[in-house]
Amino acid sequence: MLSLNLPHTDLRLRKSQAKLQVWDHIRLRWIILTPEEWVRQHFTHWMVESLGYPRARLAHEVSLQLGNLQKRCDAVVYDNEAKPLVILEFKAPHIEINQDTFDQITRYNSVLRVPYLIISNGMKHYCAHTDTNKNVAFLDGIPRFADL
Repeated sequence: MLSLNLPHTDLRLRKSQAKLQVWDHIRLRWIILTPEEWVRQHFTHWMVESLGYPRARLAHEVSLQLGNLQKRCDAVVYDNEAKPLVILEFKAPHIEINQDTFDQITRYNSVLRVPYLIISNGMKHYCAHTDTNKNVAFLDGIPRFADL
């Protein structure tokens, strides 16, 4: 897999029925390793190991109802009262992060109403703070959990 703009992480990999799988440290099960999953695993390991995000406050593939559609956030971070705090959207490294990506995470936020949105393709990472008036301010980097 491609080297990312994230610290190196030793992921647990295995081959099962000719498909490469990765151990998901959040869902605690083996997942087929796609380029997007490669980014998700590296990014969330970095969040836990370097930025102080408690593993127990992270969830992968969080379902939500968007109008008549069932959608899934790639990951969500919860606060100490189990309220959503951050939505994370991951793309494969070769996928450009563009307005469509921001529109996607904004639609998810119309349901979850979190103060922080993070998007990464493993090469570029964006974090925005939103307020109740739907104002958006991009941050210089990904904040530590203690700074949220």
